[in-house]
Amino acid sequence: MDVRVKWIEERSFVGACESGHKIAFGAVGSDGTKPGPSPMELILMGTGGCSVYDVVAILEKGRQAVENVDVELHADRAETDPKIFTRIHMHFIVKGRKLDEKRVARAIELSIEKYCSASAMMQKSAELTHDFEIIDTSDA
Repeated sequence: MDVRVKWIEERSFVGACESGHKIAFGAVGSDGTKPGPSPMELILMGTGGCSVYDVVAILEKGRQAVENVDVELHADRAETDPKIFTRIHMHFIVKGRKLDEKRVARAIELSIEKYCSASAMMQKSAELTHDFEIIDTSDA
C-alpha cells in the first residue's frame, strides 16, 4: 500500500492513494478555515470504516437482511504529546429487517477482535469498547 501526502500551505495537505483518490486534510489555518479532517480524525474515521465494512460483509454472508450500518466513534486522547488515543468507544446502529441480535453482536465482535486491522492497531494503545442498537425496518 502506497500513499503520498503533499503540503499545500500552512497546515493544509492533500493525500493521494495509489487508486487515485485524493483527500484534503489538515488543521485550522491563519484565516480560520480548515481544509478537511485532521489527521487524527482520519485515523478515527478509518477505524470506523474498517469495522463497518466487516460488519456488513459478515451480516450479508449470514443472510441477514441488513440495510444500513453506521458507527459513531468517540475517542479520548492523552493530554500530553504525542496525544495518542487512550479510549475509543464505538456505537453501531444496524438497520434491517428482522435482524438476529446474536448475529449482529457476533459480527461486531468478529470485526473488532479478528478482522479489522485498524481496530487491532488502536487496541495497542487505546481501550476499545463498543455497543450497538438494532433498528427493525420490517414494519416501515
